[in-house]
Amino acid sequence: MELRKPFFCSWAFLFVVVFVQVTNGFYLPGSYMHTYSNKDPIFAKVNSLTSIETELPFSYYSLPYCPPVGGIKKSAENLGELLMGDQIDNSPYRFRMNVNETVYLCTASPLNEHEVKLLKQRTRDLYQVNMILDNLPVMRFTNQNGVKIQWTGFPVGYTPPDGSADYIINHLKFTVLVHEYEGSGVQIVGTGEEGLGVISESDKKKASGYEIVGFQVVPCSIKYDPEVMTKHKMYDTLSPINCPTELEKYQVIREQERISFTYEVEFVKSDIRWPSRWDAYLKMEGSRVHWFSILNSLMVISFLAGIVFVIFLRTVRRDLTRYEELDKETQAQMNEELSGWKLVVGDVFREPYCSKLLCVMVGDGVQILGMGGVTIVFAALGFMSPASRGMLLTGMILLYLILGIAAGYVSVRVWRTIKGTAEGWRSVSWSAACFFPGIAFIILTVLNFILWSSNSTGAIPISLYFELFFLWFCISVPLTLIGGFMGTKAQPIEYPVRTNQIPREIPARKYPSWLLVLGAGTLPFGTLFIELFFILSSIWLGRFYYVFGFLLVVLLLLIIVCAEVSVVLTYMHLCVEDWQWWWKAFFASGSVALYVFLYSINYLVFDLQSLSGPVSATLYLGYSLLMAIAIMLSTGTIGFLMSFYFVHYLFSSVKID
Repeated sequence: MELRKPFFCSWAFLFVVVFVQVTNGFYLPGSYMHTYSNKDPIFAKVNSLTSIETELPFSYYSLPYCPPVGGIKKSAENLGELLMGDQIDNSPYRFRMNVNETVYLCTASPLNEHEVKLLKQRTRDLYQVNMILDNLPVMRFTNQNGVKIQWTGFPVGYTPPDGSADYIINHLKFTVLVHEYEGSGVQIVGTGEEGLGVISESDKKKASGYEIVGFQVVPCSIKYDPEVMTKHKMYDTLSPINCPTELEKYQVIREQERISFTYEVEFVKSDIRWPSRWDAYLKMEGSRVHWFSILNSLMVISFLAGIVFVIFLRTVRRDLTRYEELDKETQAQMNEELSGWKLVVGDVFREPYCSKLLCVMVGDGVQILGMGGVTIVFAALGFMSPASRGMLLTGMILLYLILGIAAGYVSVRVWRTIKGTAEGWRSVSWSAACFFPGIAFIILTVLNFILWSSNSTGAIPISLYFELFFLWFCISVPLTLIGGFMGTKAQPIEYPVRTNQIPREIPARKYPSWLLVLGAGTLPFGTLFIELFFILSSIWLGRFYYVFGFLLVVLLLLIIVCAEVSVVLTYMHLCVEDWQWWWKAFFASGSVALYVFLYSINYLVFDLQSLSGPVSATLYLGYSLLMAIAIMLSTGTIGFLMSFYFVHYLFSSVKID
C-alpha cells in the first residue's frame, strides 16, 4: 500500500494537468454566455415595478405601457423568484447589435381617470421600472451632493419639488456595453436560469462575436405631438432626440393625454470581460466603512469572548481539581456543608417543564442552522450567483426540506434522553415537522391577504401555496419521521448522576434570573448588528448583497459566542443552586432574536423613513418577526446543545455517590 499511494497520486496529478490543458477553461456560475453578431436582434425583458416606499411589487403592464408584438409572455420563474414577487415578462424594447438608433414604439390611447390616478400614485410612491437585457438589470447613475450614485432600474415618472404636476418617463436613452469576443478554444460551463451550456472548439466560429457586459439608461420625459407620432409604425427610426431641461417640455400626466413612447440605444465597446460584468452591480456604497466596521466588530467580540473563555476555564478547572483531590468522606461532608453547583447533583438532570416543546424547538433550530450555514458556505464559494434570480431562496427552501431528517433525529434524541424512553417519538417528530413551518404559514398567510388586497405581484398564488404544501408534506415530513426513527435507534445518552425523587428547593434571589438571560443576548448581538444593517438594506432598499465571505466569518463567530455565553450563564445558575437550567440555556443565546427584532424596528423608524403607509409597515414587521423567530431557534439551539454537553461533562468528571 505504501508503494501504491505515490503511484496513484502521480497519476491523479497527471490527469488533472492533462484535463486542464485540454479544456483550458474557466467556470462561470450564474448564466450561460451569449455572443451576438452584428445586427442580431436582442430583446429586453421587464420585471415587476418596485418601490422602497411601499415594498409592494406590481406588474409592469399594470400601467399603460406599450405591449410587445405577439402579446405578453411570462418567462419561466423558479420558486425563489415567485416568492420574492418577481414577474418577468417580455417587452417591446428591441435592440440590434452594434446598431445605434432612435426608435418609435407606440402612442397610447387617451388616458382615462383610472390610468391617470394609477400613474400619479406610482410616480409619487417612487416606483422603479426594472428592465433586464441578457440577464443584466438596467443601471442608471445620479449625482447627489456631488457624489455619483448608481441605481438599478429607472423611475416611472418625475414629480418636481413643488408637487404641481406629475410627468411620465416616456423616452429612454440606453447605453449597451459590449466586449468583442473571439472563440479561442476556451470552454465555458454555466449553470443558471438559462441551463447548462458549453462552448467548445466545435462552436468556435459560432461563439465569436460580441458579448453584453453592461446595460445603462438615462430616463427622459418628452412631450410629443400625438398627431405627428401616430403616423409612425412600431420600430420606425427617428432622428436623434435631446432630453429637455424645462418642465414645459415634459410629458404631463393628465386625462385625455396621448403619450408617445420612444427610445434610443448606443452600443459602446468596453474592456470589461463577461466574467466581470457583475462587478459594477456588486460594488456596495460605503464599502470601506462596511469592511472597517465588520473587522472592528470581529476584533472586539473575539477579545471579549476570549476573556470570558479564559476566566471560565480557570474557574471550573479550579473547582474540579479541588474537588477531585479530596477523599470520599470529605466529599460527602462538602456536599452537606458547601454551596454551589455540587449541591444540585440530584436535580441537574431533572426533566424540564414543557420538555416536548424544548425538544421540538431544538430540532427545528438544528434544521434552520444547517440550512443557513450550508447556504452561506455555498454563497461564499461563489455558487449563489446574482445572475440566477431566486437561486438563493430556492436553495434555502430545498435545504430546509432535506434537513428535516436532522430535525427529527435531534428532537427524538433529546426527547429520549430526557424521558429515558422512546415512547411518544412519533408525536415529537410530527411536532418538529409542523412547528416552524406552521408559524411561517400563519405569518405568510396574513401578509399574503394584505398583498392580495393590494393586487400586488408579491402575493403568493394559490397554486404556489399548494406546491409548497406538497413539497413540505411529501419531502420534509417523511424525512423528519425517518430522522425521528433513527433517533430512537441511536445510542442513548446516559446521565452521569441519578436524579432525586424530591426536587431541591431553589434559594431565593435578589433579582429574577430571566433578567440575566435576556441581557446575555447583547454579546451575540454585537457580532450581528453591523452585518444586519447591510442585510436589511439589501432586502428593503433593493441593493445587492454579495460579501458572503464576511457573513460566513460572522456566522462562525456568532456560533462561538452563543456557545460561550450560554455555558457561562448555565454555570452561574448552577453555582447559585438553580438547577432549572434547560430553558435558560436555550434563551441565553436565543435572546439575541429579541435585539434583532428591536433593531429591525429601529431600522424601520430611522433608516426606512421613506416607507409609507400601514400596509408597508405591517409587511416589514411581519417578515422581521419571522426572521427573528428563525434566529431565536437557531441560536438557542447552539446554546442549549453546548450547555448540555458542558453539564454532562462537568458532572461526569467528579466522583459523586
